[in-house]
Amino acid sequence: VQLVESGGGSVQVGGSLRLSCAASGYTLSSNSMGWFRQAPGKEREGVAAVYTGGGSTLYADSVKGRFTISQDNAKNTVYLQMNSLNPEDTGMYYCAAVSRRLSWWLLLRAREYNYWGQGTQVTVS
Repeated sequence: VQLVESGGGSVQVGGSLRLSCAASGYTLSSNSMGWFRQAPGKEREGVAAVYTGGGSTLYADSVKGRFTISQDNAKNTVYLQMNSLNPEDTGMYYCAAVSRRLSWWLLLRAREYNYWGQGTQVTVS
């Protein structure tokens, strides 16, 4: 399984970015995928996640109303649309996947995922 993130970059406060996570060797349907981020000196935190078999989503309180996770099963890709970005959103963003349906309260727990991408940097200033 390989997860490849793209779409990161530098953006001004209030700007938007869309991250992509292309999966190979892994089928999106009926599995769970998430986006996590880690800022320097901080622990990795869950940002948004989705059960790909039914569209159930979960967001961290800090991003609700600003970030949207979506999927394109035909492209085997999960997206994270990020709007109204602020400096607290700065960090390395990682895509993660696990080949089972996670209960919704586990969707943002990093240790539940066993496949990880290399990350894409997001800097908001």
